[in-house]
Amino acid sequence: MTQIWISVITGCLTLLGVCVTAWASSKKTRDEVTDRLRLAQAVTDTKLDALTAEVRSHNNFARRMPVVEEQIKVINHRLADLEGKQ
Repeated sequence: MTQIWISVITGCLTLLGVCVTAWASSKKTRDEVTDRLRLAQAVTDTKLDALTAEVRSHNNFARRMPVVEEQIKVINHRLADLEGKQ
């Protein structure tokens, strides 16, 4: 009978050890995944900020171009007028 109790106690302690090991491994894996996700999100945020700055720069350029084109038309007309006077 003593051998049965020793086997049961040993089995329970082994099961407890396996459960603790599995829990610790799961926690470590979860923490690593969380860290990788945070890093990936930080990289994505940085790239998104850079892309946003480029888009704003392009939009500013796109707003200014019609003004520049109009000024070029005016300059061309003035040059044509000046060439016509000579």
